[in-house]
Amino acid sequence: MFATLPVTALRTFESAARLRSFKQAALELAVTPTAVSHQIKALERQLGFALFDRVPRGVRLTEKGERLFAGVHTALLDVANTLDALRPVPSAGALCVSVTHSFAALWLVPRLGRFYQAYPHYLVRLEACAEVIDLQQDASVDIAIRYSSANYPRLHQAARLEERFGVYGAPGLSATQLQTPALITVRWRDSTLYENGWRDWCLAAGVDWWQRHTSLRAYDEEHYALQAAVAGQGLVLASSVMVSDLVRNGLLVAYRPEIGVPGAAYTALCVPGRERHPPVRAFLGWLQQELRY
Repeated sequence: MFATLPVTALRTFESAARLRSFKQAALELAVTPTAVSHQIKALERQLGFALFDRVPRGVRLTEKGERLFAGVHTALLDVANTLDALRPVPSAGALCVSVTHSFAALWLVPRLGRFYQAYPHYLVRLEACAEVIDLQQDASVDIAIRYSSANYPRLHQAARLEERFGVYGAPGLSATQLQTPALITVRWRDSTLYENGWRDWCLAAGVDWWQRHTSLRAYDEEHYALQAAVAGQGLVLASSVMVSDLVRNGLLVAYRPEIGVPGAAYTALCVPGRERHPPVRAFLGWLQQELRY
């Protein structure tokens, strides 16, 4: 049944397709780039169609190449999982989660203890960075938790946490401080979300703080901005997701809680098929439970 299946060529194709590079595939497989190229050409001849388009910075999958990659990647992952489960002493279950610094510090890490209580034999490695990880290319990352309003048709979506933005301050802020407050915000390098959010919140609240150019204190990371608010330095525009534990612990209180500004969502994503890997399946199931609280 499988006698003519080009296993070596398919494994080479999966690596090259995932990494979008023959050179990187050669490094991963410990062969030469020429050997990778020969395997791909032989596979294309056998199939009768092209799998890659050559582009200046590497290679790009054709439409049929995309379809083949989805099937081959899932099949090889299933084989790897089966082999791991059959070992007398299964390897320690570990998974890598790509996440922003703020989401890790303010939401995920405080809750990870409950994951380890439920799954003590699994280990979560957090890769905190601001850059968007290409899950199709970086096989070292199992799950990415991204903040966006976008859809990801090529990825498996397992959990989604919606947010709204509101204004929060320390419980001890005086009436004088609230008359002309310092405004605390986050200034991302590639987004005006917070600046627009403050403007929209002020319009909805009927205050002219934004127009009067009230003192604006900006930070690069959300957890810095929230700590400034906890210290009583002003009012912060904050995500309902990021501020939830600080409010629950009484460190911040909502100011004009009836007013909110729509936000985006945090979505857990992985390459299709990887959600069946036991550590990934356990983490995504636990995450879905956490999002209900």
